[in-house]
Amino acid sequence: MSALVAISCAPSAERQMDRLLTPLFPAGEPGAAVLVLKGDQVIFDKAYGLANLESGTAIDGNTPFNLASVSKQFTAVAVLQLVEEGKISLEDPVSKYFPEFESDIWKEIRLKHLLSHSSGVPDERGYLTREQKIEGDEALATEYLKTLDHRNFAPGTSYEYINPTYVLLGQLVERVSGQAFTEYVQEHVFTLAGMDHTVYFDRDAQDPQAAHGYEYADERPQGPHDWYEFDFGEETFFATRPDGGIYTSTHDFVKWEKALRQGSVLSEELLKEAMTPHVQVTDSPWSLYQNRPHTWYGYGWFIESAHDGGPLRIYHTGDNGGFKILAVRYPEQNALLLIFANRADWDRYQVMKDIESIIFQ
Repeated sequence: MSALVAISCAPSAERQMDRLLTPLFPAGEPGAAVLVLKGDQVIFDKAYGLANLESGTAIDGNTPFNLASVSKQFTAVAVLQLVEEGKISLEDPVSKYFPEFESDIWKEIRLKHLLSHSSGVPDERGYLTREQKIEGDEALATEYLKTLDHRNFAPGTSYEYINPTYVLLGQLVERVSGQAFTEYVQEHVFTLAGMDHTVYFDRDAQDPQAAHGYEYADERPQGPHDWYEFDFGEETFFATRPDGGIYTSTHDFVKWEKALRQGSVLSEELLKEAMTPHVQVTDSPWSLYQNRPHTWYGYGWFIESAHDGGPLRIYHTGDNGGFKILAVRYPEQNALLLIFANRADWDRYQVMKDIESIIFQ
């Protein structure tokens, strides 16, 4: 179990979980690692399916998955660490750190607006070619911001989920800390949390044990009715890191959860601030991503208030290529649910609710 303390669900609950998950992630196909933490105990820790269809490597709790946008909470914590050290303020305008940005709009957009997806900055990377979107790095993803001269709405007044502003936050960390973003997070976040097997995407040093993302197609040139690899090289924006580049396992993510609870990576006050609703997601006309009832965004986390008998959820989802990721904190139950999948053909929200009905019964 890689140094995790684990106990089993009650036998009936474990059987219910298996009955739910086995049909979703059949043997011999891409699958998922699923883990439930209650208190300090891992009560469910199982894996289904294959990490790599070519090699036949099975998924287990130590298999690294691309977290996609679940990575944003790590970027948010890195920024908040700099706030804690007094090096920056969330009220600082973006123009203070990026004087090369030409428009005055950046004098009104605060760092807090970037963290909460409420800056009003549009995602205008549509001019990039598909090859640029696949191979491009952080500099390419934010190039258009230098000359951007308009917003979709006044900062702080609405929600629009976009990735380039989180890439920009990574560049902020670099400018303030004097370290490369990935080096800063490795030293000040991963190492402090004890996440020894967590890394950012590196096209030149990809982990052979990492899961590949897959998609299923009925008809493709290489043959009908088959899974095909769908990650870096096939899908876009894998190469940018502050917005979605972390590879980690369910076992290492539990260390992250415990570090957050213990205050070893961020103060309790600033963590509470990050998990406080700052902008309403529900009914935003600007973005469909997680635009559900009773939903807000904090700094790096979605917050869904308790309703209809369901629990308070502080969570993030991740979607890129064939990866479909869910990480949900339940503060009232002192619990965590992780589903890291390398296939996207399952109903994440429904599976989450089905698991909640089992583990919180």
